[in-house]
Amino acid sequence: MSALDPREELAQRLGLEVAPVRFSSPDELRTRLAEHDYLSSDAISSVTFLADRLAKPVLVEGPAGTGKTALATAVAEALGARLIRLQCYEGLDETKALYEWNYRKQLLRIQAGRPEGSAEVWSELEEDIFAEEFLLTRPLLEAITATEPVVLLIDEVDRVELETEALLLEVLSEYQVSIPELGTMRARQIPMVFLTSNNTRELSEALKRRCLYLHVGYPDVERERDIIVSRVPGIATALAEQIAQVVRTLRLMDLKKAPSVSETLDWARTLVILGRDELGEELVAETLHILLKYQSDIEKATREILGRVS
Repeated sequence: MSALDPREELAQRLGLEVAPVRFSSPDELRTRLAEHDYLSSDAISSVTFLADRLAKPVLVEGPAGTGKTALATAVAEALGARLIRLQCYEGLDETKALYEWNYRKQLLRIQAGRPEGSAEVWSELEEDIFAEEFLLTRPLLEAITATEPVVLLIDEVDRVELETEALLLEVLSEYQVSIPELGTMRARQIPMVFLTSNNTRELSEALKRRCLYLHVGYPDVERERDIIVSRVPGIATALAEQIAQVVRTLRLMDLKKAPSVSETLDWARTLVILGRDELGEELVAETLHILLKYQSDIEKATREILGRVS
């Protein structure tokens, strides 16, 4: 292995053994994801493969419902790895992302010790209650200190404040966490990391530089048809093709919210439950509410699309 291999350099810097490569090629990655019902594009398989080889997180951006979170889940399943998820939200802080102390357990320990006020006794007790057994690990710390293979998903990173984003960047750059009472806790292995974003705000340049970038948009008609066939048992390929065509037409309209892939799958499952094997104007009109979530969008689609459905 070349001394310039990024994975080897990172392992040496962190004092870890070099982990074996997870995927031998983008094609192998695509095949293994397909075995877990995730049909990837060339871009998805290539960027994910390179993230493994370059030991970098992947920043996955794109509209909601296009399979960003599902990608991390499928990679974890393909690797037989544990998926650890940090769901981001406004107000997320280090106690929910990194660690906090188990105050109830600490209080019980103090009550059991019943110190008499001696400074020496208090010092020993303080050292005792700030031991690792009283530490509650949260997703970031849990991911880097796990001994088994891990895929870390930081979901909707664009929802956190810049201060929390800086915290994420520090952990993903150094793979270590400083805890005042315990010292520095370093990584035991390097997880594969995915960060997802719905573009609700602009992420920092520092975070983007740290990651490989992947945009997951809406699939083309052929890929969406294949996704429907793979994820909806019992559906006819011809019906899946019609569904994908209608959804593609809807996404080209000026709607408040275009239908996501997950909503496409819900529509396909609805049609299977209803026992339908082809689309018609009346059926589309009756079931548009599965795809569209605004009445104005439904009315617009009813006017513009129904005459095109054969």
